[in-house]
Amino acid sequence: MRADALRNYERLLSEAKLAFRSHGVEASLEDIARNAGVGIGTLYRHFPTREALIETLLRDRFDTQAAAARELLDHPSPFEALTAWLLGLGRTSGEYKGLPEAMAAAINQPGSPLYVSCHEMQDAVSQLVDRAHEAGELREGATTRELLLLTHAVVWASEHHPSDDGMDRLFALVVTGLRAS
Repeated sequence: MRADALRNYERLLSEAKLAFRSHGVEASLEDIARNAGVGIGTLYRHFPTREALIETLLRDRFDTQAAAARELLDHPSPFEALTAWLLGLGRTSGEYKGLPEAMAAAINQPGSPLYVSCHEMQDAVSQLVDRAHEAGELREGATTRELLLLTHAVVWASEHHPSDDGMDRLFALVVTGLRAS
């Protein structure tokens, strides 16, 4: 990338982070471009869709989540490893308003830039889910996909009905229901 193109790219990412934190993932792309000092065409050259921009912003976090899943495979308690991973995902998903909905929708849209990332995370955590099932610690029949959707639901609920505990209390309630009896 040329130096000026790289500067534009970095400014767009910086402005997108600010806009998505303040206004959610549906923030105006035109405002992001304007605040970055570039035209909307420049934004679309770098990021052909809103989801491509979101995926680029979250790529490092997605990679970190996948690496955390691999590291947690050695944890002595498969259930605690799984719930720690899901909590990390919840914190990542809660970074930008509206992100849980975008991720939940992307899992069923193969053309979406987020689709690949969502499936990579689903693949990464599935080993933790299998391990928790094998240890008899996870409620029978709970699937990876359901756990991901529940995590996003907790984040969504926390966004729309904030409390002093943030999402931690809701997440703890969900986790209690997931433990095998």
